Amino acid sequence: MTTFAMNLYRDAVCAAAAAAITLVLSLSFLESTAVPYGAHAPAARFVALQADHAFFGQPEPAVLVD
Repeated sequence: MTTFAMNLYRDAVCAAAAAAITLVLSLSFLESTAVPYGAHAPAARFVALQADHAFFGQPEPAVLVD
């Protein structure tokens, strides 16, 4: 094979591999975003309520962190 033919063959193989990888990633993305977020999650059986604190109506007391 000539150098031109080898380079052409190598470029064609790389282009085909890049196209295949792009196709697989695109289909994976489309499949993962086909349903709304949380559609596969099980239904909640109960709702937990958070107790109110007496600190200026805040849902939790403020915590200072260094």
